[in-house]
Amino acid sequence: MNHSIYSADRSTHLKVVVVALIAGIAVAGFGISARTTSDEGFTQTARVLKAGKPVAITSAETSTVR
Repeated sequence: MNHSIYSADRSTHLKVVVVALIAGIAVAGFGISARTTSDEGFTQTARVLKAGKPVAITSAETSTVR
């Protein structure tokens, strides 16, 4: 039984890599299957914003000390 990854033999390293690969594939598969599959998800609509009246922005030159 190997208690450290540094003293582990080649087969133990291979087992760790295989388990990590399977876990990564499972997470990626879950992420792909969790997407919405409705037709509305693929259509994009643009909203048009009309410009309003001009606004004057002013600032006072005094600083406030609290």
